[in-house]
Parts: sequence; C-alpha cells; structure tokens
Amino acid sequence: MSDWRAEWQERFARTEPKIICVGLNYKDHAVEGGVKNLPTSPILFAKFSTALCNDGDPILMPDGIGHVDSEAELTVIIGRECHKVSADDALDFVHGYTCGNDVSARDAQFGDRQWFRGKTYDSFCPVGPRIVPVAELGEAGDLRVVQRLNGETLQDGSTSQLIFGVRELVSFTSHVLTLLPGDLILTGTPAGVGVFREPKLSMKPGDVAEVEVEGIGVLRNPVEATEA
Repeated sequence: MSDWRAEWQERFARTEPKIICVGLNYKDHAVEGGVKNLPTSPILFAKFSTALCNDGDPILMPDGIGHVDSEAELTVIIGRECHKVSADDALDFVHGYTCGNDVSARDAQFGDRQWFRGKTYDSFCPVGPRIVPVAELGEAGDLRVVQRLNGETLQDGSTSQLIFGVRELVSFTSHVLTLLPGDLILTGTPAGVGVFREPKLSMKPGDVAEVEVEGIGVLRNPVEATEA
C-alpha cells in the first residue's frame, strides 16, 4: 500500500484539493456511450474531496447502489496558482501526474440525468500510488492507460487518444476557475467500462480494481460493502 495522500499533503501543505474531472474525453469512450457529436470543448464536472482514498484503501459500495464502474484516468496535479493561462504555458503550472479512478454509480448518474451524485460517493476517487514530476513525463501525450478488474483487462487505451490533452485541459479549466497547488484534474477514461460491455460488468464487494498508467505505476483498491 502506497501513501499517496501523505506525499501530496507534504508537498502542497493543503488539507483538501479541488477534484476536477473531464467527461467524454476519449473518442472511443464517447462512441461506446452512444454520443453522436464529440465535445467541442472539455466537459467538466467535480467530485468532493471526501471521495478521495489512497492506494490500497477500499472502494465502498453503498447498499442498493446498483451498477458501479471503475474508470482508469491519468490525473494531473497542479503545481502553482493558475488563472487564465494559455495552452502554450500550461505545463509550467503542472507539478506532475498520478493514477486516478473515477468510480461511477451508473444508476444514480443516468437516473439523475446529471453526474454529481453518481460520481462523488465516499471513496469514489482512489488516487495514487505515487506522484511523477512533469519533468519526467512532459505533457504525458502517449502513455498507456489500463483498467483491470480481478486481473481481467477491461480498458486498454493511450493518452494519445485524448480529445483534449493536458495543455488544453489546464488552460481551459484555468479560464473557468483559479487552480491552486495540489488541485487535481482527472483527464478522462478510454473505452471498455463495464456498463457498456455485453454482458454488463459491475464492480461488487470482493473485487479488486486496478488502474495502471505507464510511467507511474498501479493503483490497486479492494471493493467492499459499506457497513450499515
């Protein structure tokens, strides 16, 4: 088990980050979800910091939650205050990268017709296992992104398939709100999530979810039932 949270807090001396997520940012994932017109600008949504958990921590399944997916994502960590920056300058404001899992309760997400509740249950944002500086990975433009459930590969994509890359995401988001050191941007997920497979495949207690991003490592979390 890696203590990403301790590393993050030591580096940024903050209690909690903003967690900004990007929807439908891989063409193949948008297509598998039936989206006919690809986004012309990033689709942003957010999770609360209570969704954060560490490498090795359990993903908790509330009773009666329905279908739940794991989503593998490259995660950007902001290094210094960032407001209305250009895409050309955006990497100057990135400290580094880690793995993220955008856990998603699909019944809530699709039933509510918006993404807030289905995305931000407690423990629905595992992050880790370590932080890799931007000096090592640059704009992270061609990294393999994989999700495995109980050892079976469900997602296997590359950041080269991103509709909007790291520079564009940081710039666009910084024109919406001021980014602070330690804030996180989850950049989107490739095709292969369980809800769009035949037959559908939902996480359940007893499973183990893994997210691997090339050059960073493996984020691994057991799935457990929430105690009543």
